[in-house]
Amino acid sequence: MSSLTDPAGAPTRRQRWLSILAKAPAERLEALWHALGTVPDYSILRRPEIGLVMVKGRVSGSGSAFCAGEMTATRAAVRLTTGEVGFGYVGGRSPRQAELIAAIDALGQRPEWQERLEGAVIAPLVTEAEARRRLLASRSAATKVEFFTVAREAGT
Repeated sequence: MSSLTDPAGAPTRRQRWLSILAKAPAERLEALWHALGTVPDYSILRRPEIGLVMVKGRVSGSGSAFCAGEMTATRAAVRLTTGEVGFGYVGGRSPRQAELIAAIDALGQRPEWQERLEGAVIAPLVTEAEARRRLLASRSAATKVEFFTVAREAGT
């Protein structure tokens, strides 16, 4: 069992949040951060760094793993003045976004901030991501082509 999952194997709140934050548009994340108002100060432990990560895939989604290639990623780490350490990873070249993710991750470790972050940052991002997914699905559905075959019996 991973330290990021609960005993039932479900992702922890922190893992779910980091996944949502990493996929959020940078401009939207910045706007939600500013809407939080006054937040505790933090210091940068690891300044945002841009590098490459290996992307792995699986044959048929569940078969043996293979290396699909590399992708650019940015990471950062911060520490709140109260001691909590947060980490931020994001695909692409976005130093500010990685820093914001790390700051939100650190704040999310403080019990008094968890519900506020869930309502003011995470919930809107989930709603917007679902809307984008539905829009993409509807656009894809419009291009769907139905194929059928006619079977012929030999012999008569």
